[in-house]
Amino acid sequence: KLGEQKHSKEPSSLQCMHLAVVACGDRLEETLIMLKSAVLFSNRRLCFHIFAEDSLKPEFEKKLKEWPSSFTKKFEYNIYPITFSVGNAQEWKKLFKPCAAQRLFLPVILKDVDSLLYVDTDVLFLRPIDDIWHILKEFNSTQLAAMAPEHEIPKIGWYSRFARHPYYGTTGVNSGVMLMNLTRIRNTQFKNSMVPSGLTWEEMLYPLYQKYKNYITWGDQDLLNIIFYFNPECLYVFPCQWNYRPDHCMYGSNCKGAEEEGVSILHGNRGVYHDDKQPTFKALYEVIRDFPFEDNLFQSLYYPLQSKFLDTVHTLCGRIPQVFLKQIEKTMKKVYENRVIVYLGANHRY
Repeated sequence: KLGEQKHSKEPSSLQCMHLAVVACGDRLEETLIMLKSAVLFSNRRLCFHIFAEDSLKPEFEKKLKEWPSSFTKKFEYNIYPITFSVGNAQEWKKLFKPCAAQRLFLPVILKDVDSLLYVDTDVLFLRPIDDIWHILKEFNSTQLAAMAPEHEIPKIGWYSRFARHPYYGTTGVNSGVMLMNLTRIRNTQFKNSMVPSGLTWEEMLYPLYQKYKNYITWGDQDLLNIIFYFNPECLYVFPCQWNYRPDHCMYGSNCKGAEEEGVSILHGNRGVYHDDKQPTFKALYEVIRDFPFEDNLFQSLYYPLQSKFLDTVHTLCGRIPQVFLKQIEKTMKKVYENRVIVYLGANHRY
């Protein structure tokens, strides 16, 4: 494992914030930029769990080894093959995007991990993972996962208009950012529409898919919505700034939390990092991608971002640049202050 440190008596995995991602097809670069955003801002040590097709494993290892040691010492990683423990692997692979269904099996595969943050490859962290990790402590005794709503407004939400299956709440939930207490998931009997008694997570997945496969559009996300429809007490709903997507600004600004606090986690679904439909999202992706690791954050990340945003003011998302900049500015100030304090403190001793 890269940069693993074992100076402590405690196993390093207990001190880690665990982050999982599933990468197949052409998602190598996107995944690396997501991991880079996580490492740039986080305070505590990170443990990455990367699930990838066999062909991508050497590419991940090669790219991660190229990162400077000042950053690689902040994390360790494992790369896992794509595996499905129940049902037909080919069916699971074809469900929605390639390999996306892998996230349903994380509680079964990562048996030694207590809690985990799962994110899609097209996610960018604009503040430390430490801040969303703290939400685990806010779970009540029955909650075992946290997701954000799929939409804020039912009349323009997808589930509320088109879903042909049960879904959570009034607008459904989006599974692109999912915080999980895996221990609780493994130990819970889930209510369901198939048998009167409860089923474990692993027992439930394939029968649930078989029952609803002709009615689901968004694959594993739909299955998660069905599960939490029958078990609403198990879900903690976090606000939209923790999973901010183009839908939150392309029809006018409809994420109040982001307007007040800024975007915490950016989720560039709909392929917006790679086309010109939402240049504000693309600008953030490109600036983090191009940031030289050890450069000054303000000079080489924040200022280029401000300048790129000037070219996006003609779009609905581009009209609210402060929403995208607020958290990233706050985070950079903290990083800068910490470095100055450490530097001054070190000099003070001599």
